[in-house]
Amino acid sequence: MNSMYAIECNNLTHYYGKKLVYENLSFKVGEGKILGLLGKNGAGKSTTINIMNGFLHPTAGECLIYGENSQHLTPATKEKIGFLIEGHIQYAFMNVHQIEKFYSGCYSRWNSEPYWELLSKLQVTPTQKISRMSCGQRSQVALGLILAQDPQLLVLDDFSMGLDPGYRRLFIDYLREYAKANNKTVFVTSHIIQDMERLIDDVLIMDYNRILAQQPVEEFMEKFCQYEIVLENPDMEFPETDLAVNIEQINDKVSFYGYQDISAVKGFLSGQGIAIRSIEEKEMNLEDAFIGLTGMY
Repeated sequence: MNSMYAIECNNLTHYYGKKLVYENLSFKVGEGKILGLLGKNGAGKSTTINIMNGFLHPTAGECLIYGENSQHLTPATKEKIGFLIEGHIQYAFMNVHQIEKFYSGCYSRWNSEPYWELLSKLQVTPTQKISRMSCGQRSQVALGLILAQDPQLLVLDDFSMGLDPGYRRLFIDYLREYAKANNKTVFVTSHIIQDMERLIDDVLIMDYNRILAQQPVEEFMEKFCQYEIVLENPDMEFPETDLAVNIEQINDKVSFYGYQDISAVKGFLSGQGIAIRSIEEKEMNLEDAFIGLTGMY
């Protein structure tokens, strides 16, 4: 079955026992796109990835990978998927050359070039054992093995674990260039959100039981705003409003997050008779916006 989408999740609902993870979760990932899934711990990121890979059967709904139900993927579709899990790599008793040779026999589309190209930046020898590498170096070996599989869809769960800032930057830039040059689709999660801003095309932000945002990351960053308001009366409790998705107040300082322009916020303040000393739109990075949308706690 042909599909313009690499991933389609339709009305996914899942419970662990009586605990609801989410209900009627729906999203699509177009072919050739790099999508970052963001959410707090427990929001359902790993659950979603496990359903996508067929490791977990949803309570209701379905997930399609290239038009096939993820619970019943054909061998041909499975070969299109490269999956990186937390923990990264097995067979640590092998060395760099041995593990590449071992994996190469399992994949008909194996292309060792990206593996050796990525590892050349690590300054390790082909005879170096995986077990004697740092956590970050083992992560790079695992990432190189995923790329060498030549999958159409890369699913990378917390890919940056163990990588120091330099190696994270190196891999992010390499992955984006590789994916765009080869029309690969990437579905990625990471707890280091500032890395995602350099990598992804689209962002999917989940909170408990629901999607808060799904759109191109540039569009999200352009439309989602933070205003810092200083109240005239420091004892005033700032009122709730539908104009804001989140409001955080410390004494007379209010952080107002939403999709409204500053004129609409000023109109709200005036209409409510709220006296202020100042209002300023603050520049945000993706991490700031994520916290503003989901709340600090």
